[in-house]
Amino acid sequence: MIGIVYYGAGNIFSLKAALDRLDLSYGMIHNAKDFDQYDCYIIPGVGHAGTAMQKLKDTALIPAIIQLKKPVLGICVGMQLLSNHSEEGDSKLTGIIPLETKLFSETLQVKVPHTGWNKVFSNPDNPLFKDIPKDSHFYFVHSYYIEFNSNFTIAATEYGIKFSSAIQKDNFYGVQFHPEKSGIAGEQLIKNFAQLAKSHVYNSSN
Repeated sequence: MIGIVYYGAGNIFSLKAALDRLDLSYGMIHNAKDFDQYDCYIIPGVGHAGTAMQKLKDTALIPAIIQLKKPVLGICVGMQLLSNHSEEGDSKLTGIIPLETKLFSETLQVKVPHTGWNKVFSNPDNPLFKDIPKDSHFYFVHSYYIEFNSNFTIAATEYGIKFSSAIQKDNFYGVQFHPEKSGIAGEQLIKNFAQLAKSHVYNSSN
């Protein structure tokens, strides 16, 4: 069963709708004791990374999240929360994955926010992207991105610059796009994530 970390900063409705379509069982995590009920976890998020981080601090869930050994998936801002720091509000984040979250620069001459469908060039050997073509399209809505780093990037996307559209460190995964809004490829990714808890295969990236 999937536990959704609820801290008031995620688009829970669309995520729950996707899990319902896929007939995947889920519940909400409100406190540290709730983690024991689930096999894997999703951290959703939309909006401002600094605000989301403060809300997550207010729930007192951060110490428990950092210690998790089961699969964790951060989506959009939920992915950015896994990084060290965000330029958005000069915000210190969880530091679970040692990467930086940066603003798309005006010098890149791209429209910000990055909104719509874009290609995701994934590592086909990573279990999160099993049975997903390595240049599939996913749906993005974001102004900030996580830097590309070959040690932790498991999928990359081009938008004026190459950035991490998916990252991993041990049992922690993050995707910048919204799989719940990305059609067949997105649904396959969610199913793959749910399967990780059953297979106990995390394919450590470093």
